[in-house]
Amino acid sequence: MSDSELLYDSYWGLILVNVAFQCGFCVFVLSNYMKALPHELYEAAMVDGANVWRQYWQVTMPLCRPALAALATLEVTWIYNEFFWATVLMRTGDKFPVTSSLNNLRGEFFTDNNLVSAGSVLVAIPTLVIFFLLQKQFVRGLTLGASKG
Repeated sequence: MSDSELLYDSYWGLILVNVAFQCGFCVFVLSNYMKALPHELYEAAMVDGANVWRQYWQVTMPLCRPALAALATLEVTWIYNEFFWATVLMRTGDKFPVTSSLNNLRGEFFTDNNLVSAGSVLVAIPTLVIFFLLQKQFVRGLTLGASKG
């Protein structure tokens, strides 16, 4: 919480707004992905005596790894690059996320484009690292439904 016990100008307010707006997208993507999984897998697990929770943890979750990796890459990138809500909900400059802090490198009458460019490159590095770490699963998750057959 912030000093005034409100969610305004606090990390918790920004976290709650991001969770509220991103949960719908995550549920939509994962539910559509899970609906595309073959029903025969669950029938075979039921014949083997697996209950619903065991089917979820041992059948569904391993098959959802590519979709979860793709979704994690997108969500980390979107939330890390979040500018609007941080600018609206934060008033203290030292609490701004790094992408919103890049806006403070501009002056009123002059902008040092070299400084803003260098800051932008430094800000992009963590997103690129996450993408390269999850690249195999990300591409597999995006191309999973691309071919029929």
